[in-house]
Amino acid sequence: MKGKEEKVYLLRKALYRLKQAPWAWNSKINSYFQHFGLQRSPNEPSLYVKIGEKGNFLVFFLYVDDIIYAGTDMKMVEKFKMAMMKEFEMIDLGLMKYFLGFQVKQSSGDIFILQEKYVEDLLKKFQMSTCKPLLTPMAFDEKLKQDDGAEMGDEKLHRSLEGSLIYLTNTRPDIVQSVSVLSRFMSKPSKIHYAAAKRVLSYVHRTKKMGLRYVKDSSNKQVGFIDSDWARSVEDRRSTLGYLLCLGSKLISEFEEAKHNGFIICRS
Repeated sequence: MKGKEEKVYLLRKALYRLKQAPWAWNSKINSYFQHFGLQRSPNEPSLYVKIGEKGNFLVFFLYVDDIIYAGTDMKMVEKFKMAMMKEFEMIDLGLMKYFLGFQVKQSSGDIFILQEKYVEDLLKKFQMSTCKPLLTPMAFDEKLKQDDGAEMGDEKLHRSLEGSLIYLTNTRPDIVQSVSVLSRFMSKPSKIHYAAAKRVLSYVHRTKKMGLRYVKDSSNKQVGFIDSDWARSVEDRRSTLGYLLCLGSKLISEFEEAKHNGFIICRS
């Protein structure tokens, strides 16, 4: 109204759901971590590490406003937890059991990570809960190609299934090669390609309780395995290369590259 003085208020802190809120939260907690002595990883912005006395360390992972932390010294862990609860409104949920589709089972000297519930949700989503479990993710000596003469499939459905399988490779290195091959046909997939993707899901149905086990091991010798199929592609005779790296008995990195189209699956 005329004659009325307009007032502009300055927010003292960001409101939830505002565009600036995520940036403000990340900036605040990053500053707090650095003040606490945590070093941010140059390769993974959500990962922080603090090195203590006698080689003990604290590892911290941030996902939005959820926090996962672990350490080799319980005193460091408890000190960090109490400092966080004092600074922020924080609830301690105890040992991690489920996070972003990952189930975590922990015991003394043993951590087992799997995605059984995630697989069951996938089976329901693609109406395959009652499908016949298969022994292998791909048919023996099956060679898929782009122009196979088959009827075109549902591109959106195929991409949804393929993307879900890619996420599953986080704990299932046994399907990396199959998923890598199928990812070459994300554009204009045929019904044969979609059937091959459903076969991988049928195999996962049979092996849904499989995952990655990390055990306390006195030997931390680094061991690597590498293989190449050498000119397997029926379209351009290009090769596919893959490798696994283990620290003792524990898988720490996996990689597969289909050289003919640059597709890469890499987990570390």
